[in-house]
Amino acid sequence: MICLDCDDLFATWRQQARWLLSHGVEPSQVSWETAELFATDLELPATPGPFQARIPLALVEQLEAAARYRGEQRWSLLYEVLWRVSHGDRTAMLAGDSLGSELHRRLKQVSREAHHLHAFVRFVALAPAESAPGRPEYVAWHEPAHDILESASSHFIGRMGRHRWLIATPRDGVYYDGEQLHHQRQCPAPWQQLAREAEDPHGELWLTYYSHIFNPARLNTRAMQGHLPSRFWKHLPEGALIPGLISEARTGKQRDGQAGSVGARQGKRIITGG
Repeated sequence: MICLDCDDLFATWRQQARWLLSHGVEPSQVSWETAELFATDLELPATPGPFQARIPLALVEQLEAAARYRGEQRWSLLYEVLWRVSHGDRTAMLAGDSLGSELHRRLKQVSREAHHLHAFVRFVALAPAESAPGRPEYVAWHEPAHDILESASSHFIGRMGRHRWLIATPRDGVYYDGEQLHHQRQCPAPWQQLAREAEDPHGELWLTYYSHIFNPARLNTRAMQGHLPSRFWKHLPEGALIPGLISEARTGKQRDGQAGSVGARQGKRIITGG
């Protein structure tokens, strides 16, 4: 078994995979798992092998996107797909194939996580003293399930204009200085602290607004958690309100179709159910 470490970098893995292919090393003979029980007992020659693989560009793009998925056999599965396609079996790229099905599942998970970043990041404006020249004006904390920050955060460049902003995660971080996006694979501790401790000066106003527009009569908890997974609630300003609003809806307000503060006002009671 050949045990390799690509440091979770696609460029490094790609170089290693190309070398392995050139020497005809089958997927069963190589692993990128860091917790292997057995040390490497095979070594690759110092020079490239004779096999020259022809890889379609579409596959390279698929593999690069799927490489952002965190999970077991993260890199080994990609090499198995690469091996089959390089030897003439392009069905490994298709969702109808057993291996291709897993590849496409990972692609969907990565794409969905990028959507979560775009939808659920909440930037907080720093006070003028905190956002001095060279420091971000807006900060956000996010906890993605996959390594999508570097590729997906450019989404905010056009939306934030020339403002400087920072997104910190438990792993990596990005900082936009108004002209260029900088990615740090290991998020600096000061970035993390700044993002996690920032207080939104308009937070109370937003909570008041959210609690008033929440419609218990239209609550569908399953659909809500499908679009807004509960793991993100703790990082959203309105997240602390959601469990209570759901509880109130289930204990009567869903039937009445109105929030408690609205129902307490004078006027006729509206019944939505039959």
